[in-house]
Amino acid sequence: MLTRRTVLEAAGGLMLGAVIREARAAQPSARVLEVHMRSDTNGAVVGFDPVGVLLEPGATVRWVCDANVHTATAYSPRNANHSQRIPVSAQPWDSGFLQPGQHFEVTLTVEGVYDYYCMPHEQAGMVGRLIVGRPSGPGALPFDYFEAQGRHWLPVPAAAQKAFPSVGEIMAKRVVPSRLNFSS
Repeated sequence: MLTRRTVLEAAGGLMLGAVIREARAAQPSARVLEVHMRSDTNGAVVGFDPVGVLLEPGATVRWVCDANVHTATAYSPRNANHSQRIPVSAQPWDSGFLQPGQHFEVTLTVEGVYDYYCMPHEQAGMVGRLIVGRPSGPGALPFDYFEAQGRHWLPVPAAAQKAFPSVGEIMAKRVVPSRLNFSS
């Protein structure tokens, strides 16, 4: 028997279904984080912005080169024998050299801390840190942890070590913007 109540419940269900479908369709774009690769006009000040972010597993990170030439390269022995600073089961990445206006994306599914650097500007402290889910793995350990294991990986340069936001700061703030002044 068709009653007014049955019709209203059916209409409400259809509307709720449409809202849920619309929210799901919008969700992937909300799961893309843009990190800008920045520089002042002289190239003396370089950095990633934001420099630290807390993400959910499955989020995509898009590095966008705004100025200068940069890379987004995971700390991994598979990238020029750098020390392991991403989860062991995660795939390391290397964007290659990006020109202004170009971008590179990686989807991160393994929980843990991901440290990365810009190949030509690592010594200048151009590094970033992403935490996917809970902080764990090699990126959550001291920078020299691998030496006790007898590994002969390249260490993170001192200037780069100082430029990383702490795991605690990222967990508290969720997003840590660059502290650098990119205007000259």
